Amino acid sequence: MDNDSVASRSWQGFRDLMPVTKTWAYFDNAAVAPLPSPARDAVLRWADDASRQGDTVWPEWAAALEKTRKIAATMIGADPSEIALITNTTAGISLVAEGFPWHSGDNIVTLANEFPSNLYPWMNLASRGVTAKLVPVENGRVDFERLFEACDEKTKMIAVSWVGYASGWRLDVAELARLAHERGILVCLDAIQGVGVFPLDVKETGVDFVAADGHKWMLGPEGAGFLFVSSEHLDLLRPLGVGWNSVVHQYDFSRIELKMRDSAARYEGGSQNMVGLLALGASLDMLASFGLTSRQSPIGDRVLSITDLACDRLAEIGASILSHRESDHRSGSDHRSGIVSFELPGRDPTEARRRCLDEGVVLSCRDGRLRISAHAYANSDDVDRLIAALH
Repeated sequence: MDNDSVASRSWQGFRDLMPVTKTWAYFDNAAVAPLPSPARDAVLRWADDASRQGDTVWPEWAAALEKTRKIAATMIGADPSEIALITNTTAGISLVAEGFPWHSGDNIVTLANEFPSNLYPWMNLASRGVTAKLVPVENGRVDFERLFEACDEKTKMIAVSWVGYASGWRLDVAELARLAHERGILVCLDAIQGVGVFPLDVKETGVDFVAADGHKWMLGPEGAGFLFVSSEHLDLLRPLGVGWNSVVHQYDFSRIELKMRDSAARYEGGSQNMVGLLALGASLDMLASFGLTSRQSPIGDRVLSITDLACDRLAEIGASILSHRESDHRSGSDHRSGIVSFELPGRDPTEARRRCLDEGVVLSCRDGRLRISAHAYANSDDVDRLIAALH
């Protein structure tokens, strides 16, 4: 879609596609996002077809899944052959962790404040003689110098989140990959808190692996996501959960020959979450219609504008903003995201959240603090409701 067409689609138009806005001021997309109407409609169509037509429409679903794969690839600047459609971020990270050719004594470096899905798969490698090094993070700010100080000649992988789930800190992925590759280290990125809002070009940044579930910023249902495996690493990872869908002749069930598909689809194994992936495709198509590509994102600009407004209003009622909200336009460094962590002095966060729910405002508690996460469909009226509920 050209820029003029994108500009013609107002943010009110985006909001109109989110039925949740009729009931809630929704600031919890970093937990589970509500479905937009295109995704809801995709689910209903699938259910109607499945109940009325059975498997006679299965080829149509399979073709639609390939469209989902293509849209996901385009969104991050990948080739469709580098995308595996998976159930969740944990599954994607685990495919990398368990499929990598480790040797006893190797190590992987990650951050101590990662979400459990990006810690346990690496810690689980201890039985294979692989050490997971957890680098402390001060005040939510990731220090690359400290991260690489933890690396040594036995470090094979750095596994970090693009955006911190509690802090909201957004990494410079290109700089991380550059520094890692200079040392011969691969990068596995948990991108669940960034994809769907901010641009990510896997070729330009050079990141090796990317895992993301669709139920947050991509506005899809739970149980549907994708894994990016750079083509140069396709044969590096040992496929796990190998099944009929892993081989080149996947529809010839009587032909038993273990010849893997020449794409990341080899990691998909067997039957997939058809309805979830169809709905995810509808959501991704919607996001693309509002200008989200691997190189630019009006959606991201909108999200930062709304969260900046929320931060200003929160400060007015005495809240302490704990997320990093500054940006350096000269260097191009911007660590802001759609996640804002804050405290209300003297207020119990759990009780404050309950009060907000009573007033029709949805937010979360993380690490003993309140957390808002606004998508592009939020507006100033939602911010007003948030402030009124907290104040």
